[in-house]
Amino acid sequence: MLKLRGDCWVITDGAAGNQRQALALAERLGMPVRHLQLEPAPPWSWLAPHLTLGARLALDATQRKQFAAPWPAVAIGCGRTAALYTRLLRPLSKGACYTVQILDPRVDPRHWDTVIAPQHDQLTGRNVIRPLGSLNPVDEQWLRDGRDADPAFATLPRPRVGVLLGGPRKGVTFNEAYIDQLIHGLHARRRLEGGSLLVMASRRTPPALVERMRQGLGDVPGLVWSGHDDGSNPYPGVLGWADRLVVTPDSVNMLSEACAVGCPVHTFVIGTLPDKLERFHKSLRTAGLLYALDATNTPPVPPMRVTETIADTLRDLIALRQGEIG
Repeated sequence: MLKLRGDCWVITDGAAGNQRQALALAERLGMPVRHLQLEPAPPWSWLAPHLTLGARLALDATQRKQFAAPWPAVAIGCGRTAALYTRLLRPLSKGACYTVQILDPRVDPRHWDTVIAPQHDQLTGRNVIRPLGSLNPVDEQWLRDGRDADPAFATLPRPRVGVLLGGPRKGVTFNEAYIDQLIHGLHARRRLEGGSLLVMASRRTPPALVERMRQGLGDVPGLVWSGHDDGSNPYPGVLGWADRLVVTPDSVNMLSEACAVGCPVHTFVIGTLPDKLERFHKSLRTAGLLYALDATNTPPVPPMRVTETIADTLRDLIALRQGEIG
């Protein structure tokens, strides 16, 4: 592996999904990582990354001290707010900082050295990398660690079905009727093949819908986890032990992580999806990575693991830049 000089800043807002993507990529570069969570005041928070003038002063005093020289060798941002500050680092460092932006920054990608935007964003450019899904930490070691953390899942009846719940978003049906039909589909599947259900709610899942799921599953072997009141977070263990996964259709990140596991992945959709999300679902279906809830013919396919491949590409690009500067 190429040894890169200097350190890497990861810049995000408070969104867990953005943090997860940026940190997953940074950790694969083999550099010391420093995570900055930056939240500028309005109007910069509204207009990021377009409005750059005065953006450093838009941070509170603590964040201004963090976002200060000496500048890093590499900066990786994820999300629109982070894009403002990764954009600034190129002129601030006089081009010495290699800047990477994850997700479509909504301005010309030439403001960064590399932009990583999923295919369904339809962003193009000479410096744009277009993976099928989102970046994530899921690989064989991550899954092994998850199994080691929750060995009791091995005793549950097979197939062990992980159920990943997202939450409402514009254009996606996610309500009581949706949960009721999802429960019905899970029971129908279990009547055919037996097994257990490991249900994971996310921060976006309304508590009332989690409780509806909990009551609807009754005494089915497994668990329903919705927060720390249910114990420590078993998410890596659920993915590590799952024989198949059922994921609600709303989250690109959850679907991407599920497809990185290497087991069959199913989803359940009521009605239609927003265009961008439908493009992502269609790409997964075309690649043989995503099936309807009731699909039974699910031949194995290689897991979708794009993070390491992109990290290898970035490592070469950064090493080339450092060679030019050095």
